[in-house]
Amino acid sequence: MPINPRDCRTLSGIWNMTAAPLHLLTIAEASSLIAARKLSPLEYVEALLARVQALDGQVNAFITLTADLAREQARAAGQDIAAGRYRGPLHGIPFGLKDIFDTAGILTSAHSRICRDNVPAENAATVQRLLDAGAVLVGKLATHEFASGGPSLDLPWPPARNPWNTAHFTGSSSSGSGAAVAAGFVPAALGTDTGGSIRIPAALCGIAGLKPTYGRVSRRGVIPNSYTFDHAGPLAWTVEDCAILLQAIAGHDPQDPASAQQPVPDYRARLDGDIRGLRVGVVRHFWEEEGATDPEMACAMEAAIDVLHKLGASIGEARMRTREAYNDTKMVIAKTEIVVIHDKELRERPQDYGADFIGRNLPGFLFTGADYVRAQRERRSMVEEMDALYRRFDVLLTASSTPAERLDRLVGSGFSQKWEKPNIYTPFNVTGGPALVVCNGYTTSGLPLAMQIAGRPFDEETVLRIGHAYEKATAWRGRRPLLQPGTAPPLLHPPEPEPLSDSAVDPEVRQTVETAILRAGLNLDERQRSLLYRVAPPVLAAVNRIRRDRPRADEPANVFCFPLSRTGRH
Repeated sequence: MPINPRDCRTLSGIWNMTAAPLHLLTIAEASSLIAARKLSPLEYVEALLARVQALDGQVNAFITLTADLAREQARAAGQDIAAGRYRGPLHGIPFGLKDIFDTAGILTSAHSRICRDNVPAENAATVQRLLDAGAVLVGKLATHEFASGGPSLDLPWPPARNPWNTAHFTGSSSSGSGAAVAAGFVPAALGTDTGGSIRIPAALCGIAGLKPTYGRVSRRGVIPNSYTFDHAGPLAWTVEDCAILLQAIAGHDPQDPASAQQPVPDYRARLDGDIRGLRVGVVRHFWEEEGATDPEMACAMEAAIDVLHKLGASIGEARMRTREAYNDTKMVIAKTEIVVIHDKELRERPQDYGADFIGRNLPGFLFTGADYVRAQRERRSMVEEMDALYRRFDVLLTASSTPAERLDRLVGSGFSQKWEKPNIYTPFNVTGGPALVVCNGYTTSGLPLAMQIAGRPFDEETVLRIGHAYEKATAWRGRRPLLQPGTAPPLLHPPEPEPLSDSAVDPEVRQTVETAILRAGLNLDERQRSLLYRVAPPVLAAVNRIRRDRPRADEPANVFCFPLSRTGRH
């Protein structure tokens, strides 16, 4: 829809229309123009909606486009600003939401048949905070099924694609959020991160993404994946933009039992580019010793470390436990929780879930209460042993994901991948502190590379400060993906898994699986049973790797709190 010039009028005159390509503006740049009345929020949102209309057929970032609502909110923002009621740097800024954030009166699908008719009555706490800051909702973005499946073709909506090359993966469950920001559809998006799902899309899509400290940002109104590992956080083109978004959504929420009562600093004010004297611990073994290292990624890391050193940071080497150890602990806890979250639907309508969700999550029924408690005790130990590293270093630096894989190699093929290939992000979900991904280069084929900066709990300031200084010292933010209208994305074909013969299943594994199915009251078809048989061996191996001989007094990492009605808090 073209802009009516009258919609650009304010009480004090006419907005000065900017000639800049609007989809390339960062939040910081756009907010400055809006505050100075050189860019109207309506002009801005119309330009982005036109871009979505022209290009999202290639990217599949959106599930629900809220175009009329966006225009209404943008028009109201322009009127408020013209009347002197400017709310701050998010006023008039368009944003998108991973489609597991509740939105009042708007479909929240979780990218699943299960929630095709799920229209919440209230906004998630984070969504309400953005709206209160004057931000403009453009739409709900693709994810993986309930943020826990994989890129699938057996769901009501297609998987999101990577704007740098639409034949490639966008990375994990905040896939639509990463794709939408990289494609220039929105400058800001919210995602969630249970084992890397903000940071992986940020890495593969060449943007910035922050997993805040557990408890820093409210989870209320976000469809849960794992109560003990879920984080909500920002994705944007720059670290500065992530700081602006975090400022709006951070803070205590008495209605979220895990929400922390910690003061919220001025994140943006600390982005001064000065990192002299800060101590960076490089966790090299995560990418040099544990799994194959992409040569271009390794070179990008060495160059990035050199940049930080030249900026005045002190560089040292740090060691943590293996990625596998963190992955084992996280998976036993998280998969136990997610099958409880979905217990009713998995018993009553398992056929309505995609195969990838079934294959990745049904293994949660293989665990016992003892397995869960052992994993929680191990997590507590992992959290406590980080103190020694926090005393030595201000941040920890790791590589990020290898470059984005081709999507046709991943669709429907990853049922046991998360067990067999521990990623480089999960350790910081287990330990709970903030972790930021920033772009640190590109492959020769043009795909983004990235690094991860992790910090002490509730020290997002330092993590953002180092990431921002690195961005300002390098040229990577000047490069954008090129999308041409009318270009068809490569076709994807559903995989045909090889049949699993009876002889291929160990009898003891079969018995364990069948006992778990019976105990849980599941009614699975042969295909679903076959998926569980396939994934059971690595799942059971992970359980057996977790320490069993802890002292009697070692407590688990769970958290008890009284309901609000018992504490008198309101």
